Amino acid sequence: MIIGQYIEDGVNWLTDNFSGMFDAINTGMSSLIQVIESVWIGLPFYVTIALFTGLALWKAGRKNAILTLVGLVFIYFTGFWEETMQTFSLVLASAIIALAIGIPLGIWSAKNKTANSIIRPILDFMQTMPAFVYLIPAVLFFGLGTVPGAFATIIFAMPPVVRLTSLGIQQVPEDIVEATKAFGATPRQLLVKVQLPLAMPTILAGVNQTIMMSLSMVVIASMIGAKGLGEIVLQGISQLRIGLGFESGLAVVLLAIILDRITQNLGNKQKNE
Repeated sequence: MIIGQYIEDGVNWLTDNFSGMFDAINTGMSSLIQVIESVWIGLPFYVTIALFTGLALWKAGRKNAILTLVGLVFIYFTGFWEETMQTFSLVLASAIIALAIGIPLGIWSAKNKTANSIIRPILDFMQTMPAFVYLIPAVLFFGLGTVPGAFATIIFAMPPVVRLTSLGIQQVPEDIVEATKAFGATPRQLLVKVQLPLAMPTILAGVNQTIMMSLSMVVIASMIGAKGLGEIVLQGISQLRIGLGFESGLAVVLLAIILDRITQNLGNKQKNE
């Protein structure tokens, strides 16, 4: 109880003294999500299906392209297309911010032992904390709606890309690093031209995990007002409508499979047949 009281006092202090900052973050995040959402909802469904199918064919092969086509057509005819695009927009916005923060943190962690010793326990804490707990500070800082859902999603989904970015850079063979330094490469050149390209498969695995965790958290975030498929699933649970819950849950599963298959193969130079 004592620790909990200190946490509550700290949160209250932050909201009292930095309300302007939280309002600015709220506005910026809301604008980003609205822009992304307006693009995907504004596109005709057949254009979106064609884009996803083409991307799956290019990166993941013919079988996954067929799966993508069938899955998205199914989602459209179940009547959950707009909700699916809302969920995808929230996942995309959250993943972009999580990656923008997580990849530099992973690089810093790989390059600096002191930073690594600080970041690793924080990541352990973030990954072991129950997902629902992230909803509490999100609501306190930003109220109800889409933005707190995105905030909670970013925190929940960031650890994998930080860990895997750091791991990928640390696994670059030391002889390659030494040879690059011997040829006079600067630390920046070493990172950009050698370490990041060689670590890219591992980093992309982190990108995949971040997107998947974003999707799982977006559904939970519907409890605090985030729009999309999670809201429909929540309606099915609260109203005991098994059919509605099953259909919307299946739409979430299909979207997850589609995103997983595409992002798993982002690093492949050739299609998997």
